[in-house]
Amino acid sequence: MNYSRILIRATNWVGDAVMCLPALRAIRLRFPQAHIAILAKPWVADLYARESFTDELIIYAARSLPEKVKFGWGLRVQGFDCAILLQNAFEAALIARLGGIPNRIGYNRDGRGFLLTNAVAPPKRGEIPPHQRFYYLELLRRAGVIDAIPESDAIRLERPNVQKTRTIGVSPGAAYGSAKRWLPERFAEAALRLAKERNASIALFGSKTERALCDQVAALVEGVPVINHAGETTLAQFMDLTAACEVFLTNDSGAMHVASALGVPTVAIFGATDHIATGPTGCHSRVVREEVECSPCLLRECPIDHRCMTGVSAERVVLEGLRLLKE
Repeated sequence: MNYSRILIRATNWVGDAVMCLPALRAIRLRFPQAHIAILAKPWVADLYARESFTDELIIYAARSLPEKVKFGWGLRVQGFDCAILLQNAFEAALIARLGGIPNRIGYNRDGRGFLLTNAVAPPKRGEIPPHQRFYYLELLRRAGVIDAIPESDAIRLERPNVQKTRTIGVSPGAAYGSAKRWLPERFAEAALRLAKERNASIALFGSKTERALCDQVAALVEGVPVINHAGETTLAQFMDLTAACEVFLTNDSGAMHVASALGVPTVAIFGATDHIATGPTGCHSRVVREEVECSPCLLRECPIDHRCMTGVSAERVVLEGLRLLKE
């Protein structure tokens, strides 16, 4: 197995994109001389642009079926000899097949096995460690791309060259649903206490749809400078601003994964989702959660009283943040 031009279909969402970074680094280590192109949606592309495993970034913005077919045929001129599909969708395999790529590796999911030359059986529960990063690494191992899962206790982005500032980063939103969101008034309380303790300002982050939520948090902060960046930054700008933060407070979200991967001290509040499977990694991250019988439920909306989140006090989050800052 010796490929010279490899196309990697990246995952579509920021959190998943961060969690597949170890697999991408493993591919580069296995093929140090190969030309590696990352095929990514526009909203995650910035994540890969600065990484040393990336030789080329190809933006995938096709929407209609004719656009997708045209895009796939257009890949033929690139002469890729291998496609590794980290995304599970049928469409990813179809694009690789239309692109005339002779070796097409991916999990046999979404009815796409016949489009793959190496259709890998997905791991069953308990066959691999539970964190999502191992799912992508296991694809490479089962396909024979790597011999074994590399040892790693943390997911890392290559940190941008930015200067640290006295800023408390806060991301109070979560795209999956309200069940993942800690109370905005507690984000405000925790951030304010940390800011006063550190003589720092507060920076709020989120998408355009989370602007009102961030405005709500900002309105609850008094006596400390606060700026709301929600909906105003590209992913690359968000990464630069986050890398400069002293500490980052967040729900289980794409922002959490980015902050943690940048090595920023990160306090993540978990409730509805599984911190074992999708939590932040490394010694600079802490998970705060309330042990309740119904968590993790993996629901978008809480059908009862949201006890997994209401049980988490601002005091606990502040204490974890201060402990991280002292390490």
